[in-house]
Amino acid sequence: MNEKVNVTSVSRRLAAFISGVLALWVAVGSPLAALDHELLTFHMLQHLLLMTVAAPLLLIGTPEIILRHRLSRWLPVRIVTHPVFGWLAGTFAVVGWHIPAFFALGMRSNAWHEIEQAWFLAAGLLFWLPVVRPGSYVAGRPWSIPLYLFLATLPCDALSAFLAFCDRVVYPHYLSVRRLVDISPLADQELAGALMWVWVTFAYLGPAVVFIIRMLSPQRLDVREKAV
Repeated sequence: MNEKVNVTSVSRRLAAFISGVLALWVAVGSPLAALDHELLTFHMLQHLLLMTVAAPLLLIGTPEIILRHRLSRWLPVRIVTHPVFGWLAGTFAVVGWHIPAFFALGMRSNAWHEIEQAWFLAAGLLFWLPVVRPGSYVAGRPWSIPLYLFLATLPCDALSAFLAFCDRVVYPHYLSVRRLVDISPLADQELAGALMWVWVTFAYLGPAVVFIIRMLSPQRLDVREKAV
């Protein structure tokens, strides 16, 4: 029985890791990687794939012992798995790289563009780490993860609302580039903001709802009552 469970667990991890690698390729190695210079919508899609799809799937598929060994070489595990650290990493990536000056830097330089992509993937890994691999801080505070995910939507919602409702093009780069589809730069920006708004809402609040349902399940409540 235990062997069957182990095989199933390994298969799920392998499937998650392969899916994460595939999402990473779609974001940075497929034709999508070139389209992000032509449309802000594709640029936003690339960031979302890196942070909310590739990153959590790679974490789910990485064995615990390998993950902790690698993390301990760079930063203390307790710091890295702390929700505050993950929230700051994700927020700084989303807000920082969408400041017009930094955004223009990534558009002008291939090297900086690759750094930007790597930054979003690394920020995604740090952001999802407390969710996928909760540490001691989360274990004693079961409501911290749903709150963590809810708070993470706030800076994303602010940025997406700004892009969707701003009456001017924020990034001049898209005023002069060739377009594959007949869409104005302002409409493209509005679509990118709407995409981010809807995507992040489902990507962050979906897992939060799952955590809440698990916490309120009869089995979990019975365990807590017996512990008391």
